Amino acid sequence: MTHDGARDGSLLSRHKKIMPPWLPLFYEEPLEIVRGDGCIVTDSRDKTYMEFYSGIATNTVGYGVPGIEEAVRERLRTGVVHTSTFYLIREQVELAERIADASGIPDPVVFFTSSGTEAVETALLLTTQYRGSHQVIALRYGYHGRSFGSLAVTGDRSWQGRGLSPLRVAYAHGGERRHGALAGLGDEDYVRACARDLEETIATCTPERTAAMIAEPVQGIAGAVPSAPGQLAAYQEVLRRYDIPLIIDEVQTGWGRTGRYWGHQWHDVAPDVLVFAKGVGNGFAMGGLVGRRAIMSALTAPSISSFGGNPLSLTAALATLDHIDTYDLPARAGQVGALLLDGLRKSLADEPWVCEVRGQGLLLAVEYTRPGTLEPAPEMAAKV
Repeated sequence: MTHDGARDGSLLSRHKKIMPPWLPLFYEEPLEIVRGDGCIVTDSRDKTYMEFYSGIATNTVGYGVPGIEEAVRERLRTGVVHTSTFYLIREQVELAERIADASGIPDPVVFFTSSGTEAVETALLLTTQYRGSHQVIALRYGYHGRSFGSLAVTGDRSWQGRGLSPLRVAYAHGGERRHGALAGLGDEDYVRACARDLEETIATCTPERTAAMIAEPVQGIAGAVPSAPGQLAAYQEVLRRYDIPLIIDEVQTGWGRTGRYWGHQWHDVAPDVLVFAKGVGNGFAMGGLVGRRAIMSALTAPSISSFGGNPLSLTAALATLDHIDTYDLPARAGQVGALLLDGLRKSLADEPWVCEVRGQGLLLAVEYTRPGTLEPAPEMAAKV
């Protein structure tokens, strides 16, 4: 069959033929989004929708935002959308300085990548090199990306493949609180139990040196499950006794989505490495990490990211942060999120299929289970 012949038929049939079967589409009749304005998108049939998913938590401030569009157009007019990190890039330095200042990490160093997965991989690379160990601690139900190393620290077997792992990983208690040994505990008892479990995990399941622990402030892919108040701080108190760095994965929770600039700011915790991506570029490919200088300097050979920190994405990111700061969007997310959470809980209180409405800021979820049970009801959630 010729290439032209392969393009006959609907876009959906062509997608199914040429894309891998593990690449899912939403809805029984998948949408092709062709235009966007603010939080409204339009499909190829000219039907409009309110976009609650933000392009998987990536279009932080919406579609067609004037300040961002103008900045990107101006960059395109220069003809320089990519050079190389072997050259000085003004926007790279400016964005790194802003992120470093916002991170709260002492003596910070920043490195840019093209995605959150790549940023997680880099954080794992640096901490394992820094500590001279391939042992990592992760949280049950956590998710950190699709690559070899990031899947190794993902604490949900439905996301993991059957390949060998480049890391040795121990999984500590955290995340889902309605199942298992810690079910039914209040916040304080739950946090104490998680800290004791982490201490026992370090003492019994890890070698003498551990490279790092990685955690999300809100476990996004697990279903917008917030950490209990003080949970991350309790982990860090244990980790510091063993000189184990804490990697905070802010890929989904960064840039104000939870009601504060960073999700970990709800926990009075200071990460040794902070991983970011998604919303910083408002749809442009952008990721990276900021961490303590000693850890970020651990590589002994020169290294680059071909597309990380390219001028076009950097320009979009700087304009996005300008927009976030100008309109104080973290505070806005906290206010609107509280209204939405309260309204959803009240309106769905008598819905037998709804198990829980939860989240933080505007990172929220409605969980559907079979009535009277904790058994997931994915078919009902898909219909909704």
